[in-house]
Amino acid sequence: MTVQDVLRLLTTWAPNDIAGEKDNVGLQVGDGAKRVSRVCVSLDVTQAVVREAAMKRADVIVSHHPLLFRPPKSITPTDEIGACVQALIEHDISVIAAHTNLDFTRGGTSFALADVLNLRNVEFLHRPYRVRKKIVTFVPESHLAQVREAMAAAGAGIIGNYDHCSFGVQGMGSFRGNEQARPTVGKKQRLEFVNEVRLEMIAEQWNVHRIIQAMRAAHPYEEVAYDVYPLDNVHADYGMGIIGEFARPLPQGRFLRMVKMRLGTGALRYCIGASATIRRVAACGGSGAELTDAAIAARADAFITADVKYHDFHHAAGKIVLVDAGHFETEHPVVRSIVRYLETECNKHTARVSVFAARTPSNPVHYL
Repeated sequence: MTVQDVLRLLTTWAPNDIAGEKDNVGLQVGDGAKRVSRVCVSLDVTQAVVREAAMKRADVIVSHHPLLFRPPKSITPTDEIGACVQALIEHDISVIAAHTNLDFTRGGTSFALADVLNLRNVEFLHRPYRVRKKIVTFVPESHLAQVREAMAAAGAGIIGNYDHCSFGVQGMGSFRGNEQARPTVGKKQRLEFVNEVRLEMIAEQWNVHRIIQAMRAAHPYEEVAYDVYPLDNVHADYGMGIIGEFARPLPQGRFLRMVKMRLGTGALRYCIGASATIRRVAACGGSGAELTDAAIAARADAFITADVKYHDFHHAAGKIVLVDAGHFETEHPVVRSIVRYLETECNKHTARVSVFAARTPSNPVHYL
């Protein structure tokens, strides 16, 4: 397995295309062709994390937070980023970042937070993603199965737990080739009519180019007619934040103590909501205060996130228990999720790769 293979596994789960517009995800340092036997997973890339990865002979660090977030003006050992890059190169360690693409993916950052809190019936809180297209082509009946299978193999026709989903309707196609044409059916410079099937399959936008290439390769015609339509469908696998519920309602004080204990945070900042008991809970790992109104609209009793501003608390007070549990604390559970995912996928591919979570603390915030 190579660094590029590890990246491919991660983007199959959390595609780079759903990352925030200004985010920087993917391979940040290193050679994609390098062989991998050990993977270190961490929330951040710091000098201490790099030292641990080197000591444990890791070939790649998979980090939630990008090392290179903004374009650096220089790479020198006198600053944290430059020193990390230099150490990574010296030890031949690559870095892959999976940031907001993992935040916005089912099973990602907020779902990992929900697991720690033991929430049930967890779903996305907000679903803004419309990232699907419909690909339509016109195929002679003799080659329908061949084209449909090629498109499915390239990633078309996946709807939830089903694949190879398609729709076809019969019709009559017509064409006339010029002198340079090499028609599969009929003769050039003569109007031809052929029984064809209008084949429709759905696709994620980042797979469209690959699917069209596969379709064209399997299609018998010299010139393949096809259409790509944008869809307004809400995607079930991508969204922001989560909402779930406890098996039984908790008094507010007990709820807050439980959050503090399970996330291991030194202190909580919160405001009083509308309910004395908490059962329905929304959460967003990291900075998610902009989802407070969505949590209120979803009738959550509490909303757990981080980096909450003073006026955000004013806005939420009396409506919902808004809890700032810390950026590191609300995102760190995803490290374990990444480790489990990579271990499972490497086993599926019979790859002899060891995956481990960094033990080096990377939270710069301390509590008194």
